[in-house]
Amino acid sequence: MAFLVFVLSLIWFFLMYKFYGGFISKKVFKLNPRRKTPAHEFNDGVDYVPTNKWVVWGHHFTSIAGLGPIVGPAIAIIWGWVPAVLWITLGTIFLGAVHDFAALVISLRNKGKSIGELTTEIIGKRAKYLFMSIIFFELWIVIAIFAMIMGILFSMYPEAVLPVWLEIPIAIALSYMVFVKKKSLHTWSWIALLLMYATIAIGVFTPIQIPGSHAVEIWLVILMIYAFIASTLPVETLLQPRDYINSHELLVAMGLVFLGALVALFRDPGHLNFVAPAFNSTPEGAPPIWPFLFVTIACGAISGFHTLVSSGTSSKQIDKEPDAKLVGYGGMVAEGILASLVVLAVAAGFGATGNGLQHGIQAWNEHYASWQSAAGLGAKIGAFVEGSVNMMAYMFGHSKYIMGLMTTIMGVFIVSFAGTTLDSATRVQRYILQEIGKDTKQKWLTNKYAATFVAVFSAFLLAMIKPGGKGALILWPLFGTVNQLLAALALLVATVYLARKKSNPYIAGIPMIFMVIMTAWAMYKNILNYQSTGNTLLFVIGTIVFILMIWLIIEAIIVLKKVKAGTLKSEEFN
Repeated sequence: MAFLVFVLSLIWFFLMYKFYGGFISKKVFKLNPRRKTPAHEFNDGVDYVPTNKWVVWGHHFTSIAGLGPIVGPAIAIIWGWVPAVLWITLGTIFLGAVHDFAALVISLRNKGKSIGELTTEIIGKRAKYLFMSIIFFELWIVIAIFAMIMGILFSMYPEAVLPVWLEIPIAIALSYMVFVKKKSLHTWSWIALLLMYATIAIGVFTPIQIPGSHAVEIWLVILMIYAFIASTLPVETLLQPRDYINSHELLVAMGLVFLGALVALFRDPGHLNFVAPAFNSTPEGAPPIWPFLFVTIACGAISGFHTLVSSGTSSKQIDKEPDAKLVGYGGMVAEGILASLVVLAVAAGFGATGNGLQHGIQAWNEHYASWQSAAGLGAKIGAFVEGSVNMMAYMFGHSKYIMGLMTTIMGVFIVSFAGTTLDSATRVQRYILQEIGKDTKQKWLTNKYAATFVAVFSAFLLAMIKPGGKGALILWPLFGTVNQLLAALALLVATVYLARKKSNPYIAGIPMIFMVIMTAWAMYKNILNYQSTGNTLLFVIGTIVFILMIWLIIEAIIVLKKVKAGTLKSEEFN
């Protein structure tokens, strides 16, 4: 049953990519292969670089994925596997993929500018500053949180430390062979992947752990230095080749889990059935499923962070405009597949250690006994890793080394994706700060090194407010709603854009209305909760963000009315 649901999800994703994605590409946005892209127009060999569409897809997918499509479904499954599967499959196709694709194309047609910068041209100058404030706030939290998360993951999976860091020289070597020596991308990417898995095998025997109680803080310093260097290097030196390796690494990991599930199905179907309930409307301590399901599962359905990657880095690397379908729409579909795989691992593979279905149900019930018991980072990631390893064990057995190797494979996969998000978020924050510097005539802030330093150092200060680098956790409760607010606002910009271009605005408009309602609902409930619990900081910030959202919507409504009245011309922008 569980495996069948996953296979049906795969079929749905592939069909909708072909037909609905094709419809949006050809009929709504009308992609034109003859239109010059920013990568060619502003080719600087650093940020603007025309690139093979599969390499851009690898960068884009690994940047938007991160840990989002893992931790979101792994916690939302507490409400039941049916709501999780429905939101992932429908949200990905009709909301998330449209959101990512629209942001990418609009940026492509406007010199690779970020969605925040483009808000000026599409809605108005006031709206731009409101949007940029929300973007900076989100990225500030993301950089601090993901650096901390990587430090925690290195402590959880010390066998993954060596492979993750050795991936950097492997990626640089791949870049040299492909971009400098002009060797075959296909051949050398496979060589790089094999080297990567060789380091994983070595990592099982060479775990690296920083001793003492300040390990996370030490990792935080190291990772912030890395983020500064990685996000200022030319994209083809490290970002593109590393993300391309990561995309292959993900496909291998997903393939192993899929094959493990297939073997388990034939060996003993009872060992791989759903152990999670289909519906669980009132789990202990959990907020109501409406609207919080749509905030908890963000990546894997729709996420505002994706618009920052689409219009921040990916739009600067697209070679030909039609490549946007694979990168923007296809990247989100791939994330939906990953989220569906997580549901399979957590809802069916979790606890399936060969002791039968009843053992799996018991293990699941213990892990998800309450919202609090399943809410921690270790609990979320641990459930996915355990479920995945259990399914792979049906192929390879349960020996100590094999189980350690498979755990390390999943650990490296998770940490690598977290690193990609950290790198991309830092690079995008640098773009945002440079745009702010340009607008405010602060020339020093337009320098990429100065802007990157501000991005990294401000996030570091946020992280170090609390011991263990956990300062960003103070603001983390706001992240889910702010992230989905950003998604709603990006769809709002896309709606206005399509209306002004006299295309079909409902493609973005209907998803936008849904996301505005769900996000505003969740934000309102959270603000009331912060007030009742006396959390003044979150109450004030949450209220300010809520007001900004209402303000932006009003600005957009004013523009839409002008479009309807015919006082705005579509020729005013691309």
